[in-house]
Amino acid sequence: MTKRSCSPRLTSRPEWKALQAHYRVMKRRTLRDLFAEDPGRGRRLVVDSPGLYLDYSKNLVTDETMQLLFRLAEACGVIESAGRMMAGDRINETENRAVLHTALRNRSNRPVMVDGQDVMPAVREVLDRMGAFARRIRTGEWKGHTGRRIRNVINIGIGGSDLGPAMACQALQGYADPALSVRFVSNVDGTHFLEQTRGLDPAETLFIVASKTFTTQETMTNAETARRWLLQALRDETAVARHFVAVSTNTDAVRKFGIDPANRFGFWDWVGGRYSLCSAIGLPVMVAIGPERFGEMLDGFHAMDRHFLETPVQRNLPVILGLLGVWYNNFFKAETTAVLPYSQALARFAAHLQQLDMESNGKSVDRAGRHVGWQTGPVVWGEPGTNGQHAFYQLIHQGSKMIPADFIGFCRLPETVGDHHDKLMANFLAQTEALAFGKPRTAVVAEGVKRALVPHKVFDGNHPTNTLLADCLDPATLGRLVALYEHKVFVQGVIWNVFSFDQWGVELGKVLAGRILEEIRDPARSLDAHDGSTAALLERYRAGK
Repeated sequence: MTKRSCSPRLTSRPEWKALQAHYRVMKRRTLRDLFAEDPGRGRRLVVDSPGLYLDYSKNLVTDETMQLLFRLAEACGVIESAGRMMAGDRINETENRAVLHTALRNRSNRPVMVDGQDVMPAVREVLDRMGAFARRIRTGEWKGHTGRRIRNVINIGIGGSDLGPAMACQALQGYADPALSVRFVSNVDGTHFLEQTRGLDPAETLFIVASKTFTTQETMTNAETARRWLLQALRDETAVARHFVAVSTNTDAVRKFGIDPANRFGFWDWVGGRYSLCSAIGLPVMVAIGPERFGEMLDGFHAMDRHFLETPVQRNLPVILGLLGVWYNNFFKAETTAVLPYSQALARFAAHLQQLDMESNGKSVDRAGRHVGWQTGPVVWGEPGTNGQHAFYQLIHQGSKMIPADFIGFCRLPETVGDHHDKLMANFLAQTEALAFGKPRTAVVAEGVKRALVPHKVFDGNHPTNTLLADCLDPATLGRLVALYEHKVFVQGVIWNVFSFDQWGVELGKVLAGRILEEIRDPARSLDAHDGSTAALLERYRAGK
């Protein structure tokens, strides 16, 4: 294991202290004042990168703020750390692993070395096998056990084996083969399996079982249920090999399940689940949109990877978003961030980012094992488009909490319906303006509003937002967007000095669930090991069964 960081405590850095002093000035400023003093900031505080345009002018920052934040990033070695990651260093120190999701979408001929071995030939080999398989499904060459064409593909996974590909399939539905239905089962709640298979013909259905170890409880429970569902209809054990493939590293378990090991697609321990969309975990996406479009998505990922590594911090999209998040999280004490895509296709985007961000930086000890003295990862949440406006925007506009928000919009769509998109984008643009500048008391009074209602109709504004605008939600743009947020999370993890690529916090609940499952199955088992609340609830559940 490499030597852990011995860098100064974050809050003792001079760059941090300079930001603290600057915050005491900035906390009294308003966006109205900032725009009045600097009318050109809306055209200056922007980054116009290929494929994505970021306007961060509606943030509570000045040029001085940004320079202080950039100095913090440089002092913490953000770009140097990114270089170590992409070079294959074992930066996931608690698990002694490299972190190389960027190698999965490395579209150059540049070797990527881990322990002296170039991983790129293996990456390309898996992508080629995925492409060949996807083409066989899409052309109808791959037949089910009865000789009928596969028309339904169901991915069985959970966490990173579900959230990323499910999000991407929905986001790129406009590019998918309409003759194929691609669905996802993740929850161990049997209702999820029933909902996703209702009305389907087993003879035309193929399952992708995605589990690195092929032992994940939720995934394997659903896989066994799928196996029984298939065999109840086809009544031949050999049918499993024509209706199941695996994304896993466990060849023996795959074979024992009845899957032909030739139809096992592997990946590596340097791919974390929440960063695995570009690996074989993305197989359902490739089946849905085709290998060529999948390649375009990888191109978008790679473009953002290079942008992050090669662009000066002053124009670096992930660095800017990451630093703004630190500014609000640690100085203004904001505890959440909203991600608000004005695109129904991105309905699952916030769910994917929840795992990406909260599983990565939801840590309370630093890299040396000491409790941090600062807030780390925020709570990430959001909903698409105008749905959110009729749900929680009230709290953002007039509530008592600061909620920084990212607005994501597109100039055009693959398919348009009437003037729907213009109306959607009118709301997109109006909301950031309203959040920034609000509606002062004088304007409300001038409208002749009754005195008693005036306080209720005042909008203080001063709510910070980022605006991300792209030409179109196509595969390459989706790749850029996902990689942008991956690297934003990385930037913040470096600054907060936490390990962003382990997730020990998910383990305890799994262990306890295994013990409780045994106690549910055997009512004679003593419950003395539990606290009074858990024991009483378990007794009530056993009686209720």
